Amino acid sequence: MAIELLPGDRRPLFLQIADAVRAAIARGELAHGHPLPTVRALAPQLGVHPNTILQAYRELAAQGAVESRRGSGTFVRPRLLGEGERRVLADEVAERALHDAHAHALTLDDLTAALARLAAHGGGRRQSV
Repeated sequence: MAIELLPGDRRPLFLQIADAVRAAIARGELAHGHPLPTVRALAPQLGVHPNTILQAYRELAAQGAVESRRGSGTFVRPRLLGEGERRVLADEVAERALHDAHAHALTLDDLTAALARLAAHGGGRRQSV
């Protein structure tokens, strides 16, 4: 699972982390029962305070995506995305893409063409690090 924190992103760091984990779950990179990295391991890797990771994990737990087991860690919960959840997730991704496009003076047509090119070549998937 790769987590990339973007300095230009206006969302708080904990939400960027939570969104990255939720996306990894949606893509199947993190399956049911899979442990998330520990707070102590992930914080220095991302260069953030451990409380930021803890807040992200709490956000995910509140959404039902993960569960914390005292003394064992945080694990992915079994859950399939329903149609409504997929639509919300798609809207969130689209909103971020549009924001980034506008910040770089790109039009909707530019963004749509880039998405079509990537999809045609099987691109857009990042490898885990």
